Amino acid sequence: MKRDFIELSSLSTAELDGLLRLGARLKTELKTGLEHPYLRGKTLAMIFQKPSLRTRITFETGMAQLGGHAIYLAPQDIGIGERESVKDVARNLSRWVDLIMIRTFAHATCVELARESAVPVINGRPGTNPKKASSRDSGAGRPAL
Repeated sequence: MKRDFIELSSLSTAELDGLLRLGARLKTELKTGLEHPYLRGKTLAMIFQKPSLRTRITFETGMAQLGGHAIYLAPQDIGIGERESVKDVARNLSRWVDLIMIRTFAHATCVELARESAVPVINGRPGTNPKKASSRDSGAGRPAL
């Protein structure tokens, strides 16, 4: 079943707590050499309307540490909402990748992408960004995936 991660409020306190604990455990185990290939064979498309060094590096690192692959899509690569409609981007990426992260200026773009996508969408925008809260709360510099 598809589940998007658009706002922290979409998670219960127990779900958020469980994710933070899982992230902390995986990070500790990774430091001891225990690998977790949970995302082996999975691809994340990272759409950046609003580029960010930290967001890009944390998502790419998290995917690599979990055995997956991340594809960076710069603003000029897609032109989401301008050259390419949000609906077309969602439908095409859904055919080729397993997961989409978007960092955009407009929250509505993220919501529309999630609505039109057949694969899960993660909001990578500060303010409602699940990655930032999990990184901050777990003390990690990387997402607690």
